[in-house]
Formats: sequence, C-alpha cells, structure tokens
Amino acid sequence: MSLKILVAYATKRGSTHEVADVIAEQLQVHGAEVTVLAAAEVKDVTAYDGVVLGGSLYMGRWHADARRLLGRHEVAIASRQLAVFAIGPLTSGPDDLAAARRQLDHALDKLTEVHPVTIAVFGGVVDPAKLHFPFNHMDATDARDWDQIRAWARRVAVTFAGAEAAA
Repeated sequence: MSLKILVAYATKRGSTHEVADVIAEQLQVHGAEVTVLAAAEVKDVTAYDGVVLGGSLYMGRWHADARRLLGRHEVAIASRQLAVFAIGPLTSGPDDLAAARRQLDHALDKLTEVHPVTIAVFGGVVDPAKLHFPFNHMDATDARDWDQIRAWARRVAVTFAGAEAAA
C-alpha cells in the first residue's frame, strides 16, 4: 500500500508552489500517492498518512496560511508524519539560511502538539515584476537550490516510508 501524502503550500507570488510541486514529484517517484493543495484550501488531513507543509518567509514571519493550517489541524497532524519547509532568504548563504531557520523555528515553537520529523529552509525568489514599490526596484534573484530541494524531498520519502513500515 502506498503512502498518501499531502503537500500543502502557502505562497504569495507562486515560488513556494513551484517548490511544492518538485517535492511532490520526488515523493511520487518513491511510490507515494500525493495531493498538492494551497494551505488555505486544506479542509481535512485525516485521509493522509503524512503532511509536507511549506510556506514562504516574509519580513521575518512564516506565511500566515501555513501557520493557520497547523493551528486548524494541530491535533490531526500530531498523529501523522510531518515535514516542514520554508523559502525566503535572498541567498542560500549559511548566515541567511540560519536566520530564516530561526524565523521558522519561532513559528513552530508556538505549537505544542506537532513535531516535524524534518525541517528545511531553502533560498527564495525576488521577481521585481511581481512586486510593488519600492520592492519592484530590487534586483531579481532566485536562490532556490533545486538539487537540495530534490534531495530533501527524497529524504522525506524515505523517512515517511520508514515510519510507516515501523508502525
């Protein structure tokens, strides 16, 4: 029996959705049955064996839709495998990733019932064409490391499958 995994994402400009799709592809390659949904659209998680939740970081905060999903479904998610990711730093340098990880950890610390089995932070995207003044004058960047994202998704697949086999 294949694992049923929900990959939920919270995004403003679409880049987190793109990451969620790549993660879903990797999970499917490893035999999982995957549903990809915007976090705000998730009504129930009980049909899934595991949840992968991603959200963008803006101005030091994890996307509200990701936080709300965990809050709404905290009890149900507590009895499932959970993997969490965030995207947002403008570079994938160690200092930027560490600062973003602290922001994500701060959001997760507010929850008492959920404990992710793995957490990752990936570089983010700035597309000035999608931004309003004054941010539309920033330089365009894409700090997502697709190899790193795929490798993390493969680790999620193995971790979730191992937990299922042990259950």
